[in-house]
Amino acid sequence: MTEIHHDRPLDGWRVLVPRGGPWGDGVAASLRSQGAVPVVAPLINFAPTTDQAALDRALEKLADGAYDWLTVTSATTVDVMFAHRAVVPRTTRIAAVGETTAAALQAVGYEVALVPEDDNSAEGMAEQIIGLEGGASRRILALRSEIAKPVLSKLLKKAGHDVDSVVAYRTVGVPVTDRIKRDVQNGRINAILITSGSVAQQVREQFPDIPDETLLAAIGPRTAKDALKAGLPITVVADRQTVDALIDAVSQFTLPHAADELAP
Repeated sequence: MTEIHHDRPLDGWRVLVPRGGPWGDGVAASLRSQGAVPVVAPLINFAPTTDQAALDRALEKLADGAYDWLTVTSATTVDVMFAHRAVVPRTTRIAAVGETTAAALQAVGYEVALVPEDDNSAEGMAEQIIGLEGGASRRILALRSEIAKPVLSKLLKKAGHDVDSVVAYRTVGVPVTDRIKRDVQNGRINAILITSGSVAQQVREQFPDIPDETLLAAIGPRTAKDALKAGLPITVVADRQTVDALIDAVSQFTLPHAADELAP
């Protein structure tokens, strides 16, 4: 018997990609290469911080060498830094929360000194910085989103570091088109990628009736936990916080072809 190689494990799948921009384009390309039809429907977008003056001041201090560390907890923060042409001097080390954020920093020319080895979370990052500094007090700039809980700053302060926690951006929901709403409700979308807690919340609010056959895939355990809190039944969790791991997790499943799939 000859072994059948499935080079395109997602043939026939329609997968909702919840974010646009370069990130969404990259995910769509990966999905297409596996045979899927990506449906790019940005559910969240990023708006400027309501305290622009505080961010400007922090970025000025950063450029002047006032900080030993800069902590970056999302790829979106990198977009904000890039848009502001933020200068990070050689004397300031950058810590990124995970591979996605680190890749975003490197893509626009920032050097990354630290990515947590196991725990891609604020806790994991704080632990490693605290471990590295061995008790010496450091000046740290924590750039975060408005909705992020200040876990990182709290842990670093508790360890005796001097932390400026500054909001870099706000997350806002983006309503999808009626057509996409219908496609989700009718089960024409076979999988929805859940890439953050704020995406999970939008999925819950914008698609109140998701069919049981629709696969909900979370990018890593933290996002899965946030999704469950938002009331989303997650089908599969990627073992790493990367897009490839997320798509790989989806491709382990076979497509459920509902009998009424083509019903209006």
